[in-house]
Amino acid sequence: MAVSRSASSSGAIVVVLASCGLVASFMQTLVVPLIPVFPRLLHVPAADASWVVTVTLLAASVITPVSGRLGDLYGKRRMILVSLALLIAGSVVSATTSALAFQILGRGLQGCAMGVIPLGISIMRDELPPERVGGAISLMSATLGVGGAIGLPVAAVVAENADWHVLFWTAAGLGLACALLILTVVPESPLRTPAPFDYFGAFGLAAGLLCLLLPVVKGGTWGWTSAPTLGLAGAAVVVLLGWGAYQLRRRDPLVDLRVSARRPVLFTNLASIMVGFALYAMALSFPQLLQAPASTGYGLGQTMVESGLTLAPNGLVMMLLSPVSARLIARFGPRPTLISGALVIAAGYAFAIVLMDNAAELITASVIIGAGVGIAYAAMPALIMGSVPVTETASANGLNSLMRSVGTAISSAVMAAMLAQLTISVGGLPVPSLFGFRATFAVAAFAALAGALLAALVPRTRTAPELVAA
Repeated sequence: MAVSRSASSSGAIVVVLASCGLVASFMQTLVVPLIPVFPRLLHVPAADASWVVTVTLLAASVITPVSGRLGDLYGKRRMILVSLALLIAGSVVSATTSALAFQILGRGLQGCAMGVIPLGISIMRDELPPERVGGAISLMSATLGVGGAIGLPVAAVVAENADWHVLFWTAAGLGLACALLILTVVPESPLRTPAPFDYFGAFGLAAGLLCLLLPVVKGGTWGWTSAPTLGLAGAAVVVLLGWGAYQLRRRDPLVDLRVSARRPVLFTNLASIMVGFALYAMALSFPQLLQAPASTGYGLGQTMVESGLTLAPNGLVMMLLSPVSARLIARFGPRPTLISGALVIAAGYAFAIVLMDNAAELITASVIIGAGVGIAYAAMPALIMGSVPVTETASANGLNSLMRSVGTAISSAVMAAMLAQLTISVGGLPVPSLFGFRATFAVAAFAALAGALLAALVPRTRTAPELVAA
């Protein structure tokens, strides 16, 4: 039950938590502008350099359900501070070296910051008055997309005008500022789950996720039928089945699979995979289209900074729509809101398939997609928290964030493979073809439609009153 707080105190909590969410999601795109030059900067082959990006995704996927459960057990504010401490440590490691091994270590620690978002959503439910919870959760959910969208042009400007290590010193400074704000403004939630932490379950989940996601994100490099890809995929099946059987036998499991199997939670999580897939498809394909040579007849020949700025309105729309999303949830319920958001995403990709001749058209398409993502992401935690015990909100939100990460991981593999295969030659170099871009937009649209269908399978119930705006 939320503690009674003044409007100013509640507003400060929301602003601080949302700011931490922005910083955490910014870590996901922090080095994206450097991807083409990382082999030269780190003096390693491109396949090895790609681990600087891959490890952050893997770390974020593993940490979100684990940190959520730790938050339920030992305090959500405490776990946010731990997540931010790992971000700061990782940023300092990456800022002080150009060695690949230490860059991978630093980026892995930065990925642990993604636990901040589901923990922050749960604190909002615990601490805010009922009339403010809906809008706050919508804003916090939007940071998942906003931080990455805003981070792209910011990182590109820094990368083009300063030593690339400055990006990591900036990240360390942002993490430190967030930690100080959390200590000053955000109270510790009094809600706890009196149970021991399932260390073996955490290890099993981490091992299973790594075996599952590694072939997804590296299959294109290793080969989809190679021994490492098939071996890890098989290991993922064995480990996750064993982990699931173990969780069902424990009295205090890391993830309550019986709760997760409830129809509202299950289909919301499945829809989250599809929406995460559709979101990342834009992040991967739109910049390549904007930066493709104008000589192709469809590329716009933009620079790294220009393409980042072109897509920046997408993130701003997600942020601006958060109060609208809260009102939609309050008026119609989270299920219709999630369906509507997924349909808007599909409409944005349909627009891009037909109209992609200039920057204005691509901005319009990205804004439509961003609007849909903002609406859908706001509805997901409302559906989840309306269906789980109040003592399990952080772990349930962590699992939902994991599902979105799985969607982005699958999207990165599928979109990269499609764009790599459907190419034309420009100056002797392969460039994704017009058909390749349209094909990726079509696949993303179908993923969004699948998300809408899965959301339609969620039972017709309104969320708990404390989760919506008045």
